[in-house]
Amino acid sequence: MTPEHLTRLLRDGEGLTVEFKRAREALNRDIYETICAFLNQRGGTLILGAADDGQVTGIASDALAQMRKDLANTLHNPQKINPPMPLVPEQVELDGQVLLVLSVPESSQVHSCNGRIFSRNEDGDFDITGRTQLIAELYLRKQDSYSENRIFPFLRLDDLRSDLIERVRHNVRLQRSGHPWAELDDLELLKSARLYQRDYQTGEEGISMAGALLFGRDEVVLGVVPHHRTDAILRVKDLDRYDDRDDIRTNLLESYDRLMAFVNKHVADPFYLEGNQRVSLRERIFREVVANLLIHREYLNPFPAKLIIQRDRVTTENSNNPHGLGLLRPDDFAPSPKNPAIARVFREMQWAEELGSGVRNLFKYARAFGGQDPILSEESIFRVTLMLPYRPDLSDKGMIIREPSPWAEPESQPESQPESQPESLQLRVLRCLRGGPLSKAALSRSLGQRSVSGPLNHAVRQLLAENLIEYTLPDKPNSRLQTYRLTPAGQAHLAQQDSHHE
Repeated sequence: MTPEHLTRLLRDGEGLTVEFKRAREALNRDIYETICAFLNQRGGTLILGAADDGQVTGIASDALAQMRKDLANTLHNPQKINPPMPLVPEQVELDGQVLLVLSVPESSQVHSCNGRIFSRNEDGDFDITGRTQLIAELYLRKQDSYSENRIFPFLRLDDLRSDLIERVRHNVRLQRSGHPWAELDDLELLKSARLYQRDYQTGEEGISMAGALLFGRDEVVLGVVPHHRTDAILRVKDLDRYDDRDDIRTNLLESYDRLMAFVNKHVADPFYLEGNQRVSLRERIFREVVANLLIHREYLNPFPAKLIIQRDRVTTENSNNPHGLGLLRPDDFAPSPKNPAIARVFREMQWAEELGSGVRNLFKYARAFGGQDPILSEESIFRVTLMLPYRPDLSDKGMIIREPSPWAEPESQPESQPESQPESLQLRVLRCLRGGPLSKAALSRSLGQRSVSGPLNHAVRQLLAENLIEYTLPDKPNSRLQTYRLTPAGQAHLAQQDSHHE
């Protein structure tokens, strides 16, 4: 969240989806009631370090670390919030003060806080424990809104694969000592993960759609969702059909395995240092992309999900139950899980990040990987486009050769070493702008530079003069908000350059 966005929220005041809490030295106990109410209703933003009237009160610097730790521990504790909902607070500075912002999604489950169920209206949080009609309506709304909660009363435990449940049990045991799922039997684990539920309208109880998709035998998965399918396609040389393909129609855990294997087979993993440690950009990026493709899908929609690897990009598409429309950005992104029960299993296995942080990390690593921000578009079909490092070294078969990427060395100044680069700085600037407008600082980062350099300034001026790029704020060329975008002539020039590499 940007300071500007936070300022707008504080100015507009509290409401159904926004709440301010003073938290100068410690967390107030009632913040968990607000988190519970947000989870049960439409989600919301909880701002810690602000008075009820929106005045910034801040958080004491010596209390900040303990406050973050208390939040993380408590939100994992089923004795406090049940079922638990791990959330990562975001630290924002405003008017010289530090605030914490929690983006709380609407949940597919009904949550309680200290054994009490809270809901929310314009006046704040209220306890509905014991109010049978309100609780029944809440459960019904959750089941209607989230198809993963559909109950299949005739599904039996032996319709599921016990080896997959054991895999989850084994994985969470490795991830966290004392994890509550580690010692539960199969049915208890399903109940704890809300994959075995009770329908409060019909009285039926049983394994949910989420449970069947995660652990079902293949014939069970296709019996519950007949159109279930994820198509992994490599389309580099044969643009009409494909060069390689995996038609995946199995449970979600093994779908994840096969999608990651397909990516590892066809996408290079450039050398990249984070601090003094080498990390795999491919692993960090595609772990999130593949998990999201499986987690946030609307499984009642027959639209087949796809992961398509092309020469310069990877695109994913999946059916979606949108909570908003348009492009998602990390600075104003409000996380809204589409299948929280499925997402929880992936998170507990460390296959997906906590809500919100996954998108921020995706943007961070995608810039280092392909030189551009990813494009996340939320419509009835959710699309992710991720640029690959430019590779002039494709083999004559059109397959990607695994070699270090020129983008992977942030310490280098590529434009100062023209002999080591296969193309001009101007052309690389154009490629960086292919994913959308960028500021000069963002261009610099995308090029692997530590700061905006003289040659980059010269290249931008030259491209402006040649009408290959243009200002997004033409009346304010020196504005600090200025960004640059491709003109039609620039797009045509890039297409012509690409055709030379075919």
